[in-house]
Amino acid sequence: MTSQAIRNRSDYMITCINEFALNNKLTKKDAYNYLKSNKALEFLKDNYEAEHTLSIQDAVDDMRVICRRNGGML
Repeated sequence: MTSQAIRNRSDYMITCINEFALNNKLTKKDAYNYLKSNKALEFLKDNYEAEHTLSIQDAVDDMRVICRRNGGML
């Protein structure tokens, strides 16, 4: 993977975390911890090729579903 591809993935994940935080009135740190503990970051990483073609709001919605499936309460 090129350094540009790594940067693109990192930027995308950061954007999704920040948007999730805004949507749920969380700090960025709390959003990161919530998404990590409920496997949404793993989902986003594993499904980057498909997810990055969707809107950020679609990705946030997908992460919310993954979190709920893994015990998240938001």
